[in-house]
Amino acid sequence: MRGDGTRLIATEDGHRVTPAELFFDLVFVYAITQVTALMAADPSGPRLLGAMVVLALLWWCWCCFSWLGNVVRADSGGLFSVLVAVMAAVFVVSLTVPEVYADRHGGLHAPLVFVLCYGTVRVLHLISYWIAGRGDAALIRTLRRTLVVSVLPPFALLLVGSALTGAAQVLVWFAAVLIDYAGIFLTGKSGWRIVSPVHFAERYALIVIIALGESIVAIGVGMADLPFSGPDLVAAVAGLLVSTSLWWVYFRHVTEAAEHALAAREGDERTRFARDAFTFLHLPLVAGIVLMALGLKQSLHQIADSHYPLSEPLHGLTAWALTGGVGLYLLAAAAILLRSTGRLPAVLAVGGLCSLAAGVLVALVPALLALVLLAVAVGALAVGYGRSARASGAAHAPAGAEPVEPVGPVDSVDPVGPVRRPTDPSGS
Repeated sequence: MRGDGTRLIATEDGHRVTPAELFFDLVFVYAITQVTALMAADPSGPRLLGAMVVLALLWWCWCCFSWLGNVVRADSGGLFSVLVAVMAAVFVVSLTVPEVYADRHGGLHAPLVFVLCYGTVRVLHLISYWIAGRGDAALIRTLRRTLVVSVLPPFALLLVGSALTGAAQVLVWFAAVLIDYAGIFLTGKSGWRIVSPVHFAERYALIVIIALGESIVAIGVGMADLPFSGPDLVAAVAGLLVSTSLWWVYFRHVTEAAEHALAAREGDERTRFARDAFTFLHLPLVAGIVLMALGLKQSLHQIADSHYPLSEPLHGLTAWALTGGVGLYLLAAAAILLRSTGRLPAVLAVGGLCSLAAGVLVALVPALLALVLLAVAVGALAVGYGRSARASGAAHAPAGAEPVEPVGPVDSVDPVGPVRRPTDPSGS
């Protein structure tokens, strides 16, 4: 495959994230923000499930091209044109998110637009992979199975659901997501390739950064157009400290362990690990951040709004989301470490379970106090886990693995990229 501007250009081991992929990720900043807004508009159990379904579908769009960008350069050849088309489709999907469950009349039917654009992304992904994988019989077989098992049946259900409203729409779409993910679990054991472990780990580290950034944005949005006061200052700093502690857990422990484990594996074993630790287990990690962002947004709004006394606690779903999102994040981080090292980090697992259960207590104490206590607790957990990991000598790398340079979200990006000779896109 030659770099003539139209063909796909294969990557090699050591390939790093490109500026084109960073640009691609910008669309998902807005998409994740829209999911938080979808929950905030109607903080209820059914809406929470519906928002998680939307997040799972958006996550699948992003994951498809994180895998493809690992075997084909995203900044050269025909893939960049595909990325631009996908960005347009995902951006339209993001625009429809606030109305995707609303029973409104007039204009375009938002659920149908959402489904058609989502289907376009999945089809473009499969076509691009098929072009890149010509000559790779195992990959072509996997692509066919994916189309039959994991793309067409869920897409049909999404189309059916787009004609429904309320709980029926949410349940049909939820079923489509379950079939899609189960299909990938069954068909994704072989055929796919991870050419560059460092690139793959960087891609997921960057999307975690994006999600954490959205949680910080939620703090500012919650305080928008309201007078700024001393309690607001305390609440904003406490919210930032919560996000910082979660960043510390992931980037000081989780991502390095996952990258070591990915680099230590080969062939289909590497494929299965990438599917489990990154594609599957990073979804609840990101979902936890989105839920926490909802809690932060509502907390800051309530603390800043003079109509609420400072003694007023959070209520309903938002009370649980504040700590429950942190709990889901910590449990996902513990699961990634377990899959990477074979050891369960008890501090993270216990902390995650306690955070999930703490939503009941949040509804009993003032919102500002709950936020400050959460910041203290999560900060102490991050420090305590770091010390326990060092004390036990847990480097989180598989036995005998060669050291791998830790992932860095900014300075690891090569804006130009080395000149590469054409290779087989399968990485073989």
